[in-house]
Amino acid sequence: MSLHLTQVKLLYCSTPFCGREGRQNHGQFIGILGETELELVELKVLEFSIFTGTCRIMERVNQTVSVSEFILLGLSSRPEDQKPLFALFFIMYMVTLVGNLLIILAIRSDTQLQTPMYFFLSILSFIDVCYTTTIIPKMLVNFLSEKKSISYAECMTQMYFFLAFANTESYLLAAMAIDRFVAICDPFHYVTTMSHRRCVLLLAFSCSISDLHSLLLVLLINRLTFCDSNVIPHFLCDINPLLKLSCSPTFVNEIVINTEGLITLVTPFMCVVISYVRILIAVLKIPSAAGKRKAFSTCGSHLTMVTLFYGSIIYVYFRPLSSYTIKDRVATVIYTVLSSMLNPFIYSLRNKDMKQGLRKLMGRRSQAALS
Repeated sequence: MSLHLTQVKLLYCSTPFCGREGRQNHGQFIGILGETELELVELKVLEFSIFTGTCRIMERVNQTVSVSEFILLGLSSRPEDQKPLFALFFIMYMVTLVGNLLIILAIRSDTQLQTPMYFFLSILSFIDVCYTTTIIPKMLVNFLSEKKSISYAECMTQMYFFLAFANTESYLLAAMAIDRFVAICDPFHYVTTMSHRRCVLLLAFSCSISDLHSLLLVLLINRLTFCDSNVIPHFLCDINPLLKLSCSPTFVNEIVINTEGLITLVTPFMCVVISYVRILIAVLKIPSAAGKRKAFSTCGSHLTMVTLFYGSIIYVYFRPLSSYTIKDRVATVIYTVLSSMLNPFIYSLRNKDMKQGLRKLMGRRSQAALS
């Protein structure tokens, strides 16, 4: 009964019966009410408490299931930055598409470029086209849109392909490092060691591991609930921003990222490191300076891409989740957009065979246009 009297007092706290006068007249107030009226007031107070509690529960449930879309803040939230950023990334996207497609066409049309190194390079260019197409078109739409939204299904789909292409590129860079190692350290067995069948198997392995890895991470993200906010401080659906938004425990996700994810990324990186250590040892044994320059020239382009790609990825993903800032968005631009755009320039400007192949391609195009 004392609990119900307390509820009655709380219910009438906005009346003159509360406060100093309320304490003086509280007994008088209870005395005025009859037993039936008091029970009715208690019942109403109980109904009110149940109603408000139910409302809070329903509000929480609605928040949990109502995240049907996310808001991508992008690189900047200032309105005056949107059009310049649109122009910048549109130009970068066009350069990426044209440059990488020219690389693919030049390799496919020149018989002198039908080697394992250029086979992997053509696949890398194709992956870069797919990689940027997964990200940039949505960025361009959001730059010119007031509501920078992406549906939940689109977000999960984008994250799957983004992770799949990123990991495939990582394994392709490792395959290219192995190719350079065999070419320099074991040139007499290069043709048999890096046969077309083995190159295709390396490609199939890279794609399979990458697809399974991205599928696992997306399924783990999909089991989380998002109830407090749907605003992603990024220009794409990435793992770390979504983990920070989750209102359910992310312990399993973080364990998988720091174990399986670490193995998936570190394995190709270690292949690259070991290959280039062996290459360096072999090159230092070459007596002539011209031979050393030639050996290093075949590896310089690949080393530049490896540094850009792995350096930015390590910066983004191998730091505490709580330290995620605007710098991570800039680093993501480097390994997603910038490296894909620079890929044709890095491999063509420093490679005589690629320059010659591009000249042949452009010459054939010019002759076809004139005829």
